[in-house]
This record gives sequence, C-alpha cells and structure tokens, in this order.
Amino acid sequence: MAGAFVPGLKALSSTRLKKTRELPIQGRALVKVGDSVSAATPVLEADLPGNLYILRISEKLGIEAMEAMTAIKNSNLKIGAQVKEGQILCEHSGLFGLFKSRFVSPSTGVIEYISETNAHIGVREPSVPLQVNAYLAGKVVNIVDGKSVTIESSGAYIQGIFGVGGERVGEIKILKISADKILSESDIPTDCTGLILVGGTSPSADTLGLAAKRGAVGLVCGAIDDAALTAYLNFDLGVAITGDEDITMSVIVTEGFGKLPISEKVLEVLSKFDGHEAAINGATQVRAGAIRPEVLVVHNENISNESQDGSDLGLDIGQRIRIIRVPYFGIYGSVVELPQALATIETGAMARILKAKLDDGRTVSVPRANVEIVSQ
Repeated sequence: MAGAFVPGLKALSSTRLKKTRELPIQGRALVKVGDSVSAATPVLEADLPGNLYILRISEKLGIEAMEAMTAIKNSNLKIGAQVKEGQILCEHSGLFGLFKSRFVSPSTGVIEYISETNAHIGVREPSVPLQVNAYLAGKVVNIVDGKSVTIESSGAYIQGIFGVGGERVGEIKILKISADKILSESDIPTDCTGLILVGGTSPSADTLGLAAKRGAVGLVCGAIDDAALTAYLNFDLGVAITGDEDITMSVIVTEGFGKLPISEKVLEVLSKFDGHEAAINGATQVRAGAIRPEVLVVHNENISNESQDGSDLGLDIGQRIRIIRVPYFGIYGSVVELPQALATIETGAMARILKAKLDDGRTVSVPRANVEIVSQ
C-alpha cells in the first residue's frame, strides 16, 4: 500500500528543461521573449550599490560638529558631488591659525548625505556591475521586467545527491574506468581544460586538486570521503547550503559518502553525450526545501516519455530507498513497514514515518520526507 509520494534522483536522457534566472535587486533584462541564448549569454544585469563609508569628521578631528560643518561648507562639498580617494574634505585651523588638521576621503565615490547635526558625511563607492548568464541554453519564454528571465529547452537532466561549487559550463568527458574504481591521479587526463569529468568514486583530495589544476570545471563521481572533501575545500563544510565555495571545479556525487560506485543510470545517460557541452551546478541543500546538484545537457532530440526513475512513485513494502537526511544520509535500504499513524520525531513534531532495513543490517524509523525512491 503506497502511503506517500516521495522523490527520487532523476537521470533522464530527454526531458523538458526550464530555468528561471533572477537578480537579487531590481535591474534590467538584456534579452527579449523568443530570443535564443547560449549558456554563456548574459540575460540580466544590475548595478549593486557600492559600500557606504560614514565619515565621522568632528570626532576624528576632535572638534565640535559646528566647527566641522563650517569647514565642510568652506570646501564647497554638496550632496551628489564626486570625491576622490585622498581628497581633502575638511581642513580646520587651530589656535591662532598656526595648526591645521585635515580629513581626507578614504575612498573614491559620491557624497550621499551630509548631516549638519553631527558633521557626518556618507560617501558611497561606485556601483558594482552584476550580470546573470543564461546557464541553460535555449529560448527565452518569459521575462519579469527588471527581475527575472525564464529559459526553456530540451535535453538530458541528471541530479546528484550532494555537491559543492557553483554554476559552470564545460564539455562532458567520460573516464574509461569502472563505476567502482577509486579515482586516482593517474585517471585524470593531462589536459582537462573546460572538461566535466564523469566516472569512478571516492577521489582523494590530491586527485581533486590535480583535476582542478589541470583545468577541469566539474567532476561527477559516485561518492566522496568527507576528509577528502574537507581537504579540497580547505574548510569543514558542516551542514549548510553549498554552492558558494571558492573553488574552480564543482563536484557532484551521485550516491553519498564513502566508496559507493557511480550510478549506472547516470553513466548510461551521460555516456550518450560524451563530448557535448553541459552545464553543472553543485549547489545543494539537504534540509527542508531540498536543492539538488545537477548536470544539464541541451540537445535537439525529441522529448521522450522516459521514466522519471521513481520520482513520482509511491512507497511500498520492499521498495528500495535512500535516506537523504542525517544521521543516515546517503544510506540505502528497503521499506519493511509503513505505519499509518503519525509519530513523534526527534524535533518534537508529528510526522508520517516508515521503518526501513538498511543495507548495513540495522532497522530504523525515519520520516517519510527524509527518503527518496531509487531504481530496483
């Protein structure tokens, strides 16, 4: 008896792809509905306000605000005026005019405000241009003026269970190794410039570093050791949303942590597109509102009615599952019981649960929302 609908990781050769690209602030669209775009095409832009320096002139010079304001007015400073780094904003003559103290601007910018109450000046640095690229090659189908652009196309779609690193575009390169081969430095091509490497499992930190050094923009493998990931990132990731790491190569794992072989379905799909351009994004959120790392390969083939690999199926006794929340993150098992009554979970909330026999022999109870169906 199916008691809930749960997700499963998708590995589709042909499906409808849609991405909505958004700006964090009001900006402007650089394309129009109907335009065809490549992954690298800028579709949105905005001007991020520069840093605001609050210059506390009277306190810095040790004079009264009224005296500082007199000196500021003598310098003919006005709101909207451009100032340069090192420019004298205030010059005050001391006793009998013998000693002069000066206040210079710490940055180039525009005077945003002048407070006569305390003689503070706000200097805003120049704005920083921000552009958002299409990421997904396709056709622009919708624009929310100044805010977002939606792009559609068709292609292959792969989800991973965990990843790090942001959006990148590269060429798929299938490594000629077995699915359970531990990725070593000898498996990394001499020239990886612009490549998304696919294959194997559990690369060491040195292997990850070598692939990045040789120019790879992405790596898709079965699993990874948490110590190797920490060494590659140079910090302990902890539990958070990933994707903003300061790395040149995004990494996606299809199975979890440890030495699990890469998904055969993922290999099957991506092998069809060896040498094709793909977009990869390692951004992941494993808590509520899950965000999956992904690989997108745009192609011109007709969209098939390919199975969603359990993505829309219900739970049943005997169903193979994978747990996607700690403390059993990435562990496989089979459903052995589907209680109908709500149960109290560790957070104190009431939720529908299931009992699963894990592959390591343990039988555990977990919220149904914390599992995903995998192929039999």
